[in-house]
Amino acid sequence: MITLSKLAKTFQTKDGNVTAVDHVDLTIDKGEIFGIIGYSGAGKSTLIRLLNMLETPSSGEVTIADKNMNQLSKKELRQARQEMGMIFQHFNLLWSRTVADNIAFPLEVKGMPKAEQKKRVDELIKLVGLEGRGGSYPSQLSGGQKQRVGIARALANDPKVLLCDEATSALDPKTTDSILDLLVDINQKLNLTIVLITHEMHVIQKICHQVAVMENGLIVEQGPVLDVFKQPKENMTKEFVKQVTEPEETEEAIRHLFEKDGIGQILQLTFVGGDAKKPLMTDIVRKFDVSISILQGKISQTRNGPYGSLFVSINGERELIDEVIAFIREQQVEVEVVHGE
Repeated sequence: MITLSKLAKTFQTKDGNVTAVDHVDLTIDKGEIFGIIGYSGAGKSTLIRLLNMLETPSSGEVTIADKNMNQLSKKELRQARQEMGMIFQHFNLLWSRTVADNIAFPLEVKGMPKAEQKKRVDELIKLVGLEGRGGSYPSQLSGGQKQRVGIARALANDPKVLLCDEATSALDPKTTDSILDLLVDINQKLNLTIVLITHEMHVIQKICHQVAVMENGLIVEQGPVLDVFKQPKENMTKEFVKQVTEPEETEEAIRHLFEKDGIGQILQLTFVGGDAKKPLMTDIVRKFDVSISILQGKISQTRNGPYGSLFVSINGERELIDEVIAFIREQQVEVEVVHGE
């Protein structure tokens, strides 16, 4: 559906050239929710603007639905952009227009007859859950409602791709979850390809099929969300994964516990998919003469199954502990000794 080949963007500044996107190769399949995550300045906003040619690449190619975006004329590019909706962090609504008129705006630009506009707007208002608010103005809406208007407007021309630029960053956690649920619903009902950029791993975890991690204009890691959660390779990715898999106080709590006598070894167990449902602790206690205590843990749900991280302390003879670790690995559960020999 979307292919980026050696895509690069360099900006000229007073302090010299700055490469925001550095020869990125990426493939996004049709119907996929693809997340691009990175901290501020990583280049992700520039990357998403390159997809619809709001930024012109310095080099490389963008292909969407078999169209080479670099080679399109201005007229062809305008037509191609109608097949790509975009939603923004701060909504970008027209404050002097009602909800219905905001949604209708791209249809007016397209020249759609008024009767067809109204029918389409009514469909979209229902789709995004804003029944009864068509005559309201943006100032009368909550943040979540404003973003629903933005989503409806982005869908007005029945696009093949929806681009989301930090679409939930300005929202509270509960509203964020409702907007993410809406995006999943739209993805499933319309088979819409969604590309979203974010600095929040919770967003990736909740709705994405695939994720790419950006740092300094580069894609440093990518893959299915569960695979990246299970075995993050780059330090940057590990930091993001910890946002949703480990309580903030984990490291400090473990350090204090380890200072006590008799705490033994501390293991971190990582469960992925169906593994999170195994009665592993019960099996260990039944099979081995060791004592084991759960210190902290958290299970997060991804689109493709649960991901869990569990910290336990284990006491017993060294040989038995080694056998326990081997047994855990036999159950297809990742295990790492985080404290103790």
